[in-house]
Amino acid sequence: MLKWIMISIVAAVAAFAGYVAMLPSEFAVTRTAHIDAPPEAVFAQVNDYHNWQNWSPWAKLDPNAKATFEGANSGEGAAFAWSGNSEVGEGKMTITEAKPNERIVMRLDFLQPMQATNETVFEFAPEGNGTRMTWTMTGHNNFIGRAICTFVNMDGMVGGMFEKGMANINEIVKSKS
Repeated sequence: MLKWIMISIVAAVAAFAGYVAMLPSEFAVTRTAHIDAPPEAVFAQVNDYHNWQNWSPWAKLDPNAKATFEGANSGEGAAFAWSGNSEVGEGKMTITEAKPNERIVMRLDFLQPMQATNETVFEFAPEGNGTRMTWTMTGHNNFIGRAICTFVNMDGMVGGMFEKGMANINEIVKSKS
């Protein structure tokens, strides 16, 4: 009887590992929102990391997180590092491309709780009297990451944070106009 239980457990683990191995390793999370301000106002919020504490949904998860700024004040070469509680972890973002009022590309290095490097892209396009803002994060999930994603809906979790961040930006730029 114990032998059959052990064989069943090994078979279940092997089946789960096989399933995880077959999952795509590349991921993308994208959200788009209308912001009630021109592209230059929206771009300015994202292009300067000093503004992020005002609108980033992650900043609200740990208001006591340590933040440091490096490189340029804004735009290409600007970098922001953080270290916080278990909800925000530790990492660094660096702007690698900034095309004024159109596009910002960032390298996003997570250090804790898991190490990963992703790319984040913000795109801004005129839309009526405002801006269509698109926020995308792409990356590679290793085996452990894919296994976690079988239990955690990363698109829903991260995408939901993107939605909150864009809503926060909308409130900030509306209050300034």
